[in-house]
Amino acid sequence: MGEGCPPAPLPPGSTIGVLGSGQLGRMLALAAARLGLKTHVFSTETGPACDVAARTMLGAFDDLPALAAFARTVDVVTYESENIEVEAARHLARLVPVRPGARALEVAQDRLIEKQFIASLSIPVAPFRPVGAAEDISAALANFAASSILKTRRLGYDGKGQFGIDPGDDVSAAWQRIGALPAVIEKRIPFLREVSALVVRSVTGELAYYDCPLNTHEHGILRRSVVPSRLPADDLARAQKIGGAIAAALDYVGVLAVEMFYLGRKLQPAARLLVNEFAPRVHNSGHWTIDACAVSQFENHIRAIAGWPLGSTERHSDAEMINLIGRQACEWPRLAADQGAVLHLYGKREAREGRKMGHLTRLFAKGDG
Repeated sequence: MGEGCPPAPLPPGSTIGVLGSGQLGRMLALAAARLGLKTHVFSTETGPACDVAARTMLGAFDDLPALAAFARTVDVVTYESENIEVEAARHLARLVPVRPGARALEVAQDRLIEKQFIASLSIPVAPFRPVGAAEDISAALANFAASSILKTRRLGYDGKGQFGIDPGDDVSAAWQRIGALPAVIEKRIPFLREVSALVVRSVTGELAYYDCPLNTHEHGILRRSVVPSRLPADDLARAQKIGGAIAAALDYVGVLAVEMFYLGRKLQPAARLLVNEFAPRVHNSGHWTIDACAVSQFENHIRAIAGWPLGSTERHSDAEMINLIGRQACEWPRLAADQGAVLHLYGKREAREGRKMGHLTRLFAKGDG
């Protein structure tokens, strides 16, 4: 292969290494199998992905010999969670291609670094300040003069590690509530809607976009995603452009999800969308693509990291995706009997409160949903 040439695509029969064993890994493994590719999962514990992967290796992400042994069995490595240790990805990258790279993990794992990175691209984010002590919370609240959100810098997802705080609240109590950990405080934004840009980027830098879903959260957990979102076309195009800019800046390969707040048409075009955060992986708000598109976000992620041509992101139907959280999945007999629903269950053994157990998708004729 000549200098500057793109890497050769992995042929069918190759093995995709997946770091993490959750439901996203499970759906990646199913998509890989459709293309004749195998998956090998590396994780600290068994999970839904282990039920469908060709192989599973259990080990710690700081066990370098175990990671090296894993690398010898795969042709490329990807991850299904942004909470995978960065050093594990860096170590593996010395042995086998890791896509997306460790840089995306490094940025996404720290809310302060993430916001600074996005702002450095001249992409709007909510006003924010770093927090290292209770006094920093007081100073930020005085500056914002508005309701705000205090978030731990690391290990936050599905509403974890974040709390609302208002001017006049007890900042010492708020500081203790987040465990006195390094944090970021951001001004609460009165948005109209939440959307996400779902972008896939190939090893050669080609970009493709799924339609931006309209998202509804309950208690910090995604409850529902709907396409089309009904946002104006120019605002949707801008959302996709933002997603593409972040992917390009990270030299990203695979599916990237960028969650945004939509503030409405009364503002200037550049101010209508604020980025909340991004996820360097396939995303819950893209689950509808499995049933509403010929090529799902999971298959396109596998295509991208394997060096294949990207598949069509066109959707053939309007769609509504609803997460099944906790004991909602126990209603599976009724849901399975619903002729208008496509049911996906992840095989998790315990239906704990707040735990994503599955999802269902309803399809509608395009334009009628």
